[in-house]
Amino acid sequence: MEINLGKLAFDIDFHPSDNLVATGLIDGDLNLYRYSADNTNSDPVRVLEVHAHTESCRAARFINGGRALLTGSPDFSILATDVESGSTIARLDNAHEAAINRLINLTESTVASGDDDGCIKVWDTRERSCCNSFEAHEDYISDITFSSDAMKLLATSGDGTLSDCNLRRNKVQAQSEFSEDELLSVVLMKNGRKVVCGSQTGILLLYSWGCFKDCSDRFVDLSSNSIDTMLKLDEDRIITGSENGMINILS
Repeated sequence: MEINLGKLAFDIDFHPSDNLVATGLIDGDLNLYRYSADNTNSDPVRVLEVHAHTESCRAARFINGGRALLTGSPDFSILATDVESGSTIARLDNAHEAAINRLINLTESTVASGDDDGCIKVWDTRERSCCNSFEAHEDYISDITFSSDAMKLLATSGDGTLSDCNLRRNKVQAQSEFSEDELLSVVLMKNGRKVVCGSQTGILLLYSWGCFKDCSDRFVDLSSNSIDTMLKLDEDRIITGSENGMINILS
């Protein structure tokens, strides 16, 4: 499957149960495409185009079981859009005091957002209000992942650290020592026992759960390019995406 967006895409997300993929673009547009899962000769069809933000659309996530799309932008706003109609469900202007860089789902009724100043906020989508706020980092939030068992957010940042944010206590419980370069991505592995972070120089840092002060291992010869994003394939393998456009499977 190939989709010619015509513009730089900052984020994508796949629908949890339908053959739909959402893209957030540099001009602030949110596009939704329907694709065929079993026919590679069928071109994806754009079914929705919304000018969601006045600045770039950096983050896009399906929420509410795929019934809505959430987007975040450097214009400080978070927008919820109805997937079927394209109409606005809600817009939070000035949701952050800095450009919004990341969005992730937490539970059925909560999401988290991270900005360029290192702040993470947790939102109740039903009340449309902020229920947790963490001044976790000194630089932009590059990635966030969620441990539902521990009710904790783990975030990486351009300041070169990994943070452990406790939702129950509403505090930053732990933070790693500064690494040698920016940390860009994070995933939980080994059934939550290990945390893997990707870096600007292509090094993978491995942390043991609860021991976030310093990494337990470093893998230095995997890539000469930044590891901008990671996706867990299973408990032993990771799919990585790098600045050179290459996608790799690591185990």
